[in-house]
Amino acid sequence: MPRVAPLPSSRLPPHLAELYETFASGYADFSDQAAVMAHVPAALEGLFGMLLELREQGNLPLRYVELGVVTVSVMNACPYCVTHHAPLLAVEGVPAEAIAQLPSADHPAFDDTDRLVVEYATLVTSRAWGIRDAVFERLKARFEDSQIVELTLRIALAGFFNRFNDALQIDDGRAAAAMNLPSPPSH
Repeated sequence: MPRVAPLPSSRLPPHLAELYETFASGYADFSDQAAVMAHVPAALEGLFGMLLELREQGNLPLRYVELGVVTVSVMNACPYCVTHHAPLLAVEGVPAEAIAQLPSADHPAFDDTDRLVVEYATLVTSRAWGIRDAVFERLKARFEDSQIVELTLRIALAGFFNRFNDALQIDDGRAAAAMNLPSPPSH
């Protein structure tokens, strides 16, 4: 159970209620997260609105977005994010056994671009201050500048959402159980 009372979409102005419902059911089932984020309507509108707009624009292939998000979420041990994003990565053709091995990208299902995305997500998450120019040279050989910026944004936001979900205990234990992790303690 979240540490704050979940809010229904009916407590929001109509345009935000629509955004809440779209994100809660149309993107993936992030209803628990939307119900908590609804306490700060500006954050709901800014973050969820931006994520939906980025997805609609399709500037960066969803495979790379989800590969980055799942890699970060595994590294940060965020069961809510892993269990909600792994199926989106599976839809992009990544087999379950490859997803289960992240952040290792040694699985044969990963091509060189996938491996680069995993490497970059790992570096942004663990030591963003120390990423070498050679990594960016490899990124620029495969992605446009706008795609690199978006990939970096999505990786960094995954870290934010990992911490947001964990701190507020948005996972009710179902996600932790699915990953065979202990449920968050209740206080």
